Amino acid sequence: MSLPSSHASLALKLLFMAFSGFSMLRAQDDDGAIPRPMRDDTFDTLMANPPFTRSLGISESLILTGVARFDKDTYATLMDTKTMESILVSQQPNRDGWQLVGVGGDPARMQTWSARIQIRGGEVVTIRYQKPPPRPPKSSSSGKSGGSSSGGGSSNLPAISDKQVSEAKAAAVNYKDGFLADGYPDKPPAEMVSKLSRLSTSQREDINRTMFGHRNQGLGLDARRQIYEGLVDRALQRR
Repeated sequence: MSLPSSHASLALKLLFMAFSGFSMLRAQDDDGAIPRPMRDDTFDTLMANPPFTRSLGISESLILTGVARFDKDTYATLMDTKTMESILVSQQPNRDGWQLVGVGGDPARMQTWSARIQIRGGEVVTIRYQKPPPRPPKSSSSGKSGGSSSGGGSSNLPAISDKQVSEAKAAAVNYKDGFLADGYPDKPPAEMVSKLSRLSTSQREDINRTMFGHRNQGLGLDARRQIYEGLVDRALQRR
């Protein structure tokens, strides 16, 4: 059966338009104007490294346990609750490359404290205060403060015991022998002994009391040594 000439002409026009349109779409597709179907391997990288589960490289067990200020310097004490290791962070990078960027919260309410730490690589994370886990019982406290203004201490430090008060006083006289809280595994080095010799006995005693407060706070040797040396240097500058 043959179509009328008018119908045949219309059919040819429609067929030509459809073919032309298909050719244009193919050309546009080849030019990238029309998105092509996503392949299964498109999201392989994203699935392997999702941004929502990326690790910051810092243990989630880290908590902020204290903040101390000495003159213009600020120190934050962190604790890894899994290892019970204390970590001191200040405005100067520590041996792990961590640096204290800032602290926040109400100074009178420790539960609001937070510390912003810049870790190695430049990333800044916020660590908030939590009550430290229980520690082995210590000797009874006398209610005396672990620090004093003349020694550059912090009122946030735990109290020290009567025995520690006596040890702080004795170490102020026998400063060459060192004492339990100074951060040295043995006697202080000759350079530190020279500095201590230029301080008065009362200055050394005040610093020693402050250091016992830091020891009661749970700071390790390295952290205590850094604070002790800073306290001695600042006491010398005030002379």
